[in-house]
Amino acid sequence: MDEVASAFVPGHVTGFFTVDRDPDPTKAGSTGAGVTLTEGVTVEVEYAESSSLLLNGQPVEMGAVDRVLDALSVHATVRAETDLPVGAGFGVSGAVALGTALAANALYGSDLSENELVTVAHGAEVQAGTGLGDVVAQARGGMPIRLEPGGPHHGVLDGIPARGRVEYVSFGELDTTAVIEGDTDALDRAGEESRSLVVRKPNVEQFMYASRRFAREAGLLPDSVAEAVAAVGEAGGEAAMAMLGESVFALGRGLTEAGYDPAVCEVDVGGATLL
Repeated sequence: MDEVASAFVPGHVTGFFTVDRDPDPTKAGSTGAGVTLTEGVTVEVEYAESSSLLLNGQPVEMGAVDRVLDALSVHATVRAETDLPVGAGFGVSGAVALGTALAANALYGSDLSENELVTVAHGAEVQAGTGLGDVVAQARGGMPIRLEPGGPHHGVLDGIPARGRVEYVSFGELDTTAVIEGDTDALDRAGEESRSLVVRKPNVEQFMYASRRFAREAGLLPDSVAEAVAAVGEAGGEAAMAMLGESVFALGRGLTEAGYDPAVCEVDVGGATLL
């Protein structure tokens, strides 16, 4: 019997979203749209008598991971490695939670289906307050549109049929919990309007426009992000803010053409998978 199991989960940047609360964490979540990335998180799960988590070699606490292991009734040493910025809008916490669910299920023979594991990870992240829609998007891959909130048994997903180069830069972190647990009325109105725009015209250009509009209307746009987005526009490209982080992403070479030195990857095509 193998003593370790591993999974890869793509990163995910959200362009716009709503906050949809429900007492049942598998029904709660968000609608919106984003991009999954070939740059992601590799998670390794190993048998252990007590649970621990190492992120890039450093011990950390991550409530969503604790809840995943509790839901599966197992203990494990979890090791997660990523080059993505942490806490800056790239879905790292959701990726670690989903990767833990996939790998722990394989290692311990828990015999849960893919949808059940995504539901466990989604509910765990909602309860931890670290995200609302990353997990279901990361499980799917591509450029997902979240039409209805919740895990696989409740949520509804579509997608923009597009692939290609993604660039990003990060200037720092934003507190996801403070935003999603506060007053979200203005954010929700902006998210619903942006979702309607993309549903009517599901292409990359409309998604980027709707994402920029959302950041402005929801009042989430830091000066550093606004300056980078404007610089990309002046250089003939399109960029938007990664929710929720002080980060900017562009599809194509927009950040490079604007004089930045971005990290570069591609739109992920396969979604989360065991290794």
